[in-house]
Amino acid sequence: MAAAKKKTIKVKQTGSPIRRPQDQRATLIGLGLNKMNRVNELEDTPAVRGMIRKVEHLVEIVE
Repeated sequence: MAAAKKKTIKVKQTGSPIRRPQDQRATLIGLGLNKMNRVNELEDTPAVRGMIRKVEHLVEIVE
């Protein structure tokens, strides 16, 4: 049997971390985003979904 393909999610940073709390900046870095319009593909887990929810005003999910 082939290994099960893991679901992934693409996240794009659309907002600037300037004048944002330090924890939101750290969350963006944890997602692999720290510059505008950067896109990162992450494994779709509850932890990643929670991080996205915390900075949902700074990121968008790319289809």
